Amino acid sequence: MAKQQPARWWTVRRAQNRKPATYRCPICDRYLPALSEHMLVVPENDSSRRRHAHTKCVIAARKAGRLPTQTEWLGSQPREAGRLRSLIERLRADRRSR
Repeated sequence: MAKQQPARWWTVRRAQNRKPATYRCPICDRYLPALSEHMLVVPENDSSRRRHAHTKCVIAARKAGRLPTQTEWLGSQPREAGRLRSLIERLRADRRSR
């Protein structure tokens, strides 16, 4: 992403704006008229860092894996072993050491 700060995950939604403004797409760094169809990308639910982006740019970035959702990001993180799993691993280690 061009001028966007890195984030672990993103919230992406369709934007509707009637304000006659022009934004700069953080993905392609080109101008984006607010009245055109576009999307909002919000890093880690921090609305102060939200950015307006072209719909095509967001779709391409999502397909390339550069804008993972929170669910996708959480699924890629290593999981802590639960209590039962820890107990089973300890019992197996005890059996091997005998």
